[in-house]
Order: sequence, then structure tokens, then C-alpha cells
Amino acid sequence: MHRITFITGGARSGKSTFAEKLALERSSSPLYIATARRWDADFEKRIARHQAIRAGKGWTTVEEEKNLSGLDLDGHTALIDCVTLWLTNIFTDNSFDLDRSLKEATDEWDRLIRKDCDLIVVSNEIGMGVHAVDEATRHFTDLQGFVNQHIARTADEVFLCVSGIPVPIKTQDHT
Repeated sequence: MHRITFITGGARSGKSTFAEKLALERSSSPLYIATARRWDADFEKRIARHQAIRAGKGWTTVEEEKNLSGLDLDGHTALIDCVTLWLTNIFTDNSFDLDRSLKEATDEWDRLIRKDCDLIVVSNEIGMGVHAVDEATRHFTDLQGFVNQHIARTADEVFLCVSGIPVPIKTQDHT
């Protein structure tokens, strides 16, 4: 059952919609691993919108901000949404230290992928826009890029979503 599908793209590119569709095609009762920290009222609204989309469709939602490898995922189809929010939690808790955050994130990812599950993972390509003006944001952009590369290397499939269209980047047949 072990399979990793990595879906990346820009904000509002259709990543989550595509990931949710895949998860429901692969399982009638997928797990939704929500990594969002409840930062403010806007995030509460975003969380409520995502929950409403999944309501009544067989999803089981698990909220986990950082310790993804501690979840019981064996035998499940699980959607992690999203890497960017997960990294934000790690980066913030590590006082914006790039090296420490990168080590924590890649070590956690390497523990996670030992599980026997069908893992669908959503992330963002934040380095495709303007160059950040402050050091912490530049370091986060670097962290996101390094971790996305690490995840993509371990993935069986990689998709880039552009304007709602998932474009295959890496398939099981052509790595």
C-alpha cells in the first residue's frame, strides 16, 4: 500500500481540490491531516471553509501541527494539507532558525514515510514569486524549497497544479 503522491503549486492553484479528489478515489474513508495552527480569526474562517467542503463525505479529520510521524496511518489513505503550514509551525517554534528547522522537518518526514500508507501531500511553491525583503521570510522560502525537494525525491508521483490543472511532473513509470 505504500505510496506517496506530492502535489505542489501556487496559492489557489487547485492543489487541495485535486488532492481531495485523489484521496476519495483511493478510499471511501480517507484521513485528512490538518496542519494549520489556529493563528487568528482569518485562519479560523479558512479552517471552517475546508471543514465544510469535506463534511459528510467520509473524511476523518486529524489535527496535528508538527508530529506527523506519531500518527497511526498504517493501512490508511491520508491527505496532509499542508506542508507549508507544517513548516510554519516548525520554523516559528525554532525561532526562525533555518538549519534547525530543516533538520527537524526532514528527520520528521523520513520517519513519516516509513509508514505503510497511501500518503497524499499538499505543499506550496512559494519561491516562484517576488524575492522576500526580510531575512526571516527569505529563510522560510529556502526552507520550503529544500523540504519540497526532499519530499519530491521520496515521492512516487509529483504534480504541479497551475490554474486548477494538475500537471504530472514525476510518475511511477518515469522517475
